[in-house]
Amino acid sequence: MDLVALEFLAVSITDVHTGETLKNFALGPGDVAITDRGYAPPLGMGYAIDRGAALIVRLNPFSVVLCDAAGHPLQLGDALKRQRADTIRTLPVVIRSASGDAEIRGWVHAYRLRPEQANRARQQCRQRHKKGAPQAETLLLAGWVLVCTTLSPAVLSAHTILAVYRCRWQVERAIKRWKSVLDADALRAKAQSPLAEVWLHGKLLYALMLERRLRRQLGDTWSRLDHARMATWWRIWGMLKDEITPMMTGALFWKEEAWEACLKVLAERPRRRTLQQLPPEAIDVLYRCDASQQDDIPVAA
Repeated sequence: MDLVALEFLAVSITDVHTGETLKNFALGPGDVAITDRGYAPPLGMGYAIDRGAALIVRLNPFSVVLCDAAGHPLQLGDALKRQRADTIRTLPVVIRSASGDAEIRGWVHAYRLRPEQANRARQQCRQRHKKGAPQAETLLLAGWVLVCTTLSPAVLSAHTILAVYRCRWQVERAIKRWKSVLDADALRAKAQSPLAEVWLHGKLLYALMLERRLRRQLGDTWSRLDHARMATWWRIWGMLKDEITPMMTGALFWKEEAWEACLKVLAERPRRRTLQQLPPEAIDVLYRCDASQQDDIPVAA
């Protein structure tokens, strides 16, 4: 997603065997990739850097080997524990993969949360930890927001990097909007079936059509992040969905004389089990006998 225009540049549908990695994206010189901690493994980061891209990535300190600028092992908890709350500290680092196949040089900007925020973060950490209690260092570092970048502090300050990273949430909001407004996650197909892929691509085509129409009607400056925003997209998407749905279903142009043909199309397809019906003898007794015979007979479930 282009974080200025809030417009998707590429969308890829993969199966459950494809992990999160920057290798999934076409990055090049001049690009700055802003990602969550799922994209922090050094091999994927190295792939993007080799192609000329810069990175702003939420750091997972337990999935990488951290070293200081001289290449010596860095204990992040020890380095940060004296930092005061609501402050930012910048550390030059070298990030290596556990296998030693990749090495990234950059900076970690560490923002220490306020005590009440840190307590909430640690509580969430305990809830996510499925087996046993989290380690002491895990709970300690839960009180920081750790963002790694290959952009020098001389290019973008720590405050700016952290502010830019927070805008990454716009991607999550856009996907949530697809689910809430367009029901993009409601699949009428079995997992791993060809129909599921067709359904998902159809949903993406629907989202693209709606967004193109929205931008034609409201202009490209609507809700951009390079100036004060006028509003969010939620209500506008809902209104446009209501406008587009009759066009897609053709409900405004249905003909009364075509209803019989429509019902044939909508009828149930052959299935293993026939549709349920009342036994004929029950109908004879319950609904066709004389009123005098129905006094003690229940006629409704």
